[in-house]
Parts: sequence; C-alpha cells; structure tokens
Amino acid sequence: MDSLALGADLEPEPVVDEHSTVTLHVNGDPTTLSVDHRTTVLETLRESFGLTGAKKGCDHGQCGACTVLVDGRRVNSCLLLAVAQDGATITTVEGLADGESLHPVQRAFVERDALQCGFCTPGQICSAVGMLREAADGHPSHATGPETPAGQVALDADEIRERMSGNLCRCGAYPRIVEAIEDVIE
Repeated sequence: MDSLALGADLEPEPVVDEHSTVTLHVNGDPTTLSVDHRTTVLETLRESFGLTGAKKGCDHGQCGACTVLVDGRRVNSCLLLAVAQDGATITTVEGLADGESLHPVQRAFVERDALQCGFCTPGQICSAVGMLREAADGHPSHATGPETPAGQVALDADEIRERMSGNLCRCGAYPRIVEAIEDVIE
C-alpha cells in the first residue's frame, strides 16, 4: 500500500493558541486578562468580571439586553469579540453611578418606575446614555426630519422611541422609559 494513502507522510497540524492577552478598561479599571478568541464581551463581563448587569437575552443582537458602552458608544456586547476590544473602555450599568450617586438616567428610571421585571433595564439605561450622547453630538436618526439643521436634533418622544427601538422590553414599560429619558433632557 502507498504510504501517502495511509497518511504517513502528513505533517501534524501546528498547535494554534486560541487565547490572546487583552487589556480592557472596565468601569474605569484597566484589567489585563487572557481571553479565548471566541469569547464575547458579554461573556467576559459576566464571567471574568462578575458584572451581571448586561443580560444574555437573544444572543443575536436583536433585543438590546446586553447593551453596554464601548469607547462611549452603545453596542450589543453579545456580538463583540473580547479579543477585538483590546484597549477599549467599557462602561456597564454598574459603572454609570458616581459612587453612591446614581447617574441621572438611572435616577430617572427609578423615579419614573420605568421598569417591571428589570431584565432589560440595564441595557435600556446604557442605551439611553449612549443615545443622549449621540443626539448631543448631532447624529440624526430615521425619525429626524429632513428640515432639521445638521447637528441640531431635538429629542421629542418620537425621536426617543426611534433611537431606543433596538432595546426591547417584554413587559411593555416603554411609555415610562420614554418619560424617564425626557426627564433627563429637561
């Protein structure tokens, strides 16, 4: 029999390291850790940092329960690979407060009772914080009228609903969520 047919001449496959060392600045604290190349930011936050605010809802980036801020922009952490975020600043709902003082959006959600079961609330809050920054920076949405001057976005209820549409609430707390965000704007 031919030795090639038996695989005798095949070289063994090289061993590939499936981990990389990354530094993540989570809620203000830089941490260097080894992550599997397949691990998402959501999994890393929950398993390596013990931060359970961001939730694993759909695991497809469709519900927004995993929303966090990466370098100030809201993202679905279930879709981001941790290895690709080396050096990034990540803010979770746990990192929004200033000591014992809640972030204004967190305070407004509590005051307006803008939650029911609370599963989506951390993602809703992080999304609202990111959305307010986007609007302040003048980024339009699909609800922004064409007559709106560049960089001048007014956040009315329709604009807020459009900008928050990527965050689902199965309990239906949407009216209170919009009211809470409006309270922060005023």
